[in-house]
Amino acid sequence: MRVLLTGSSGWLGRFLAPLLRGAGHEVVGLDVAPGADTDIIGSVADRALVDRLFAERGIAAVIHAGALHKPDLARYPPAAFQAVNVEGTRDLLEAAAAAGHDRFVFTSTTSLMISETVRAGRAGGAARAFWIDEDFGPLAPRNVYGVTKLEAERLCREAHERHGLAVLVLRTGRFFPEEDDTHCALTGENRKASELLHRRLTVEDAAAAHLVVLEQAPALGFDIFILSAPPPFVEADCEALIRDAPAVIARIFPQAAELYAARGWSLPAFIDRVYDPSRAGRRMGFRCGTDFGAVLDALAAGRDLPFAHDPSYVSPKEAG
Repeated sequence: MRVLLTGSSGWLGRFLAPLLRGAGHEVVGLDVAPGADTDIIGSVADRALVDRLFAERGIAAVIHAGALHKPDLARYPPAAFQAVNVEGTRDLLEAAAAAGHDRFVFTSTTSLMISETVRAGRAGGAARAFWIDEDFGPLAPRNVYGVTKLEAERLCREAHERHGLAVLVLRTGRFFPEEDDTHCALTGENRKASELLHRRLTVEDAAAAHLVVLEQAPALGFDIFILSAPPPFVEADCEALIRDAPAVIARIFPQAAELYAARGWSLPAFIDRVYDPSRAGRRMGFRCGTDFGAVLDALAAGRDLPFAHDPSYVSPKEAG
């Protein structure tokens, strides 16, 4: 299958493109920045370019991973987010429907589920961690990134309802390699390792999920899936997690505190949100292969950590 992959030069694209080719697909990469897997330099917001690609390249399916992201809030005006994240998605959906496609995969974000109330968490007076699955709401994104991704999801649903196009939306948790741009007591590898408890996945797992859902899309129709490493907690843990997360972690992973201390790390004092990715397991048979247990196994064995951490990483569109 010839797949148009947007965002092909980005962090996800550099893992996803080889995986698609390894599964027998032909990849046509589109990105605003050059890259090893990018065939066409340009924007999804350029409708003439999109139409030309579909007319000339024989595109059979789309994985739309290209977007402006949270770090871009400091670099681009709201109009740019609207143009790329909303109108660019509309362009691709309309082109795919006109071409008679039967599948479209949209990379969305769990960020759109995080309102100011959820973000405030314990500091805002929350008495329990928020247990977040695909039915969590009402949704009130706190910035233009989340607002535009939610609007793009609405366009995806409409394309399915109007044209019968199978559209699968993947709300991915964190998998970026660089440091977070918000203040937190935990930083670096310590933070990423701990986030695998409740809100992170590896980029390899993110790429694998896209391949799985691409191949199953016609049978699934329309759906939204949270992607995150499977949490070791249950919803009944939510009160204890916001009050004393180390105690909950110690009950499940008795060795965690000692392994963390040997690395000079700290366990999170509290956890105020937990992403539940179980629908992906039920509906498409996908479960992330790397979880918090894999981190502890690596620490115990002295192996490399099972996730990427690169504080110097810069998005190709900025590096160029």
